[in-house]
Amino acid sequence: MAKKVAVIGAGVSGLSSIKCCLDENLEPTCFERTSDFGGLWKFADTSKDGMTRVYRSLVTNVCKEMSCYSDFPFREDYPNFMSHEKFWDYLREFAEHFGLLRYIRFKTTVLSVTKRPDFSETGQWDVVTETEGKRDRAVFDAVMVCTGQFLSPHLPLESFPGIHKFKGQILHSQEYRIPDAFRGKRILVVGLGNTGGDIAVELSGIAAQVFLSTRTGTWVLSRSSPGGYPFNMIQTRWLNFLVRVLPSRFINWTHERKMNKILNHENYGLSIAKGKKPKFIVNDELPTCILCGKVTMKTSVKDFTESSVVFEDGTTEANIDVVIFTTGYEFSFPFFEEPLKSLCTKKIILYKRVFPPNLERATLAIIGLISLNGSILVGTEFQARWATRVFKGLCSIPPSQKLMAEATKMEQLIKRGVIKDTSQDKLDFITYMDELTQCIGAKPSIPLLFIKDPRLAWEVFFGPCTPYQYRLVGPGRWDGARNAILTQWDRTLKPLKTRIVPKSPEPTSLSHYLIAWGAPVLLVSLLLIYKSSHFLELVQGKLPRRFPPYRLLWYMPQNS
Repeated sequence: MAKKVAVIGAGVSGLSSIKCCLDENLEPTCFERTSDFGGLWKFADTSKDGMTRVYRSLVTNVCKEMSCYSDFPFREDYPNFMSHEKFWDYLREFAEHFGLLRYIRFKTTVLSVTKRPDFSETGQWDVVTETEGKRDRAVFDAVMVCTGQFLSPHLPLESFPGIHKFKGQILHSQEYRIPDAFRGKRILVVGLGNTGGDIAVELSGIAAQVFLSTRTGTWVLSRSSPGGYPFNMIQTRWLNFLVRVLPSRFINWTHERKMNKILNHENYGLSIAKGKKPKFIVNDELPTCILCGKVTMKTSVKDFTESSVVFEDGTTEANIDVVIFTTGYEFSFPFFEEPLKSLCTKKIILYKRVFPPNLERATLAIIGLISLNGSILVGTEFQARWATRVFKGLCSIPPSQKLMAEATKMEQLIKRGVIKDTSQDKLDFITYMDELTQCIGAKPSIPLLFIKDPRLAWEVFFGPCTPYQYRLVGPGRWDGARNAILTQWDRTLKPLKTRIVPKSPEPTSLSHYLIAWGAPVLLVSLLLIYKSSHFLELVQGKLPRRFPPYRLLWYMPQNS
């Protein structure tokens, strides 16, 4: 008899979890409190239902080849970066193709998830739900929580002196949908993440003035790299290797030099404050809006008056009509009891960011509570692939006593300042994907691949680390993975080639460049690591323009 699994939420991670359950012959039941799937990607004009939704103008910041389910590529005619409508269409195609919708119970809220009295032996859970006023109780062998990390808005008003005196409009970015209501107003946007940058840019087109306040600053990335290729496509295994072996000071220096060569961040008021962790946003228009005076960068807020804002640098902006806080979200699991509720919010102590450490049986998985320098969709899929195999007993994790001891020790070391709290840091995409897939035996062996299939091996090692790589071997192997990898650049270029210029010169073959220069470049790179401050300039130009090696250092987080 198949084990019954409760999946809470039918967003990106919920759909991943349903499919992974089916792949492992488990019996999923998904509970979704709204009337449709897609989570925050299902646009709605208002936020009255308390759900976090995308704003109408949102465009994805991870390209399609790097943000698809690993056995279901986007159609070749889809743009590389797409509107929320297009992305939701893809989710619909995925759900329909694999027959996922019949496992979802819509308009159903999960009220409680509690361990059964015999949990230590069975690992089973009591799940209480409510559908249109009618309550139901069911027993499940495992639970996958897929509510994501955008559930409860974080609005720290107490951290802003005088905010209660302010007579203008105050809202969290969760409430923002369209710019129309803000026409002609003077607006302060607090917080410079991807959302803050997007909202500031969009409002700058109709507002009287937009001020953008940041405590830390940020590096601003474009969606395209040299040559016009999607910047995510330079996320390759061999460049990731170089970043790990090169000295951190060299990486940081190179990163700052190259980023400021594109855009002098200090001149634009965007540079990272001294002592602050580096962070990145993707925004093609923000520098132009600053250059044109439509957006004015400001330091952190010091005080509010009835209609003005005083900033830490002593400047004041008067007649502010609206303040929009883009201050993120809090993790919330209202259906759990303590201490499980609190433990699940501390993602740093979740085993591999998935399993709570205090359970005798590993039958509860938190899917999607991660930050990556890559696609969250891909991360949730691989979390779900691993979790479902743990549920079946095909993969094991350390006993709870060991996990709790390690978690307690880690918290103590962080409290004493011995180690850094990295819970807010973004995980390295390739490293984390390799870690999860190694647990299930789906990580490709590069040396073996070079022996068996050299052409594919070149693409896997030197090309973009697309999700299809993790369907080449092991459980969940997909026969179409090899072809998906070898044709990924075709799907990337297809939506761009809507106007073919006669006699346009063809780019030199990728395989030709790699065969000619791949091995020598690797050898030279190792020899010059500590000897040449011009290492990356040497490598530049020796590889195909699709993969300029120094570009990875522009986009990868700095080593600390």
